[in-house]
Amino acid sequence: MLGRFERGASGEAVVEYGDGTMRVIKPGSFVRCAVTGEAIALDALRYWSATLQEAYASPEAVMKRLAETGRPG
Repeated sequence: MLGRFERGASGEAVVEYGDGTMRVIKPGSFVRCAVTGEAIALDALRYWSATLQEAYASPEAVMKRLAETGRPG
């Protein structure tokens, strides 16, 4: 279910990622995976890095980014 910020919004959202939370800065219906470029619906977003301020489409994308940066998300 979409929250009050996402209802009726279209296009790419701008999100501030925290530890276990996220805050929608600019409403939209999706964000992009930092690794694959895949669109991720906000209500399906499960993986992100508060440190890097990036979203990820899957656990595999998270692992790929960790390997690239050599640091925890």
